[in-house]
Amino acid sequence: MNRLSITVLALFLCTGISLASGPDATVIFDVENMTCATCPITVRKAMQRVDGVKDVKVSYDDKTASVTFDPTATTATEIGQVSTDVGFPAVVRETE
Repeated sequence: MNRLSITVLALFLCTGISLASGPDATVIFDVENMTCATCPITVRKAMQRVDGVKDVKVSYDDKTASVTFDPTATTATEIGQVSTDVGFPAVVRETE
């Protein structure tokens, strides 16, 4: 191995970055208690703070949140819980 290869390998090992990451997951949550235009902002910010969450789109009209995340870093349950903790209970939408 040359010096650059060793440095890159050491960087990955020290930072915890995985060379082989799996595919992201996307989950739709039904979100309760959204009654005004600022509620989706609160939900989005709470969900974005969860490690592993990559994208959050909240719809006030549909009362839903679509969340894309790394399933090796977090779970849908953890993401829903942070929304619940800020006053907006979020449960994974049942698939038909």
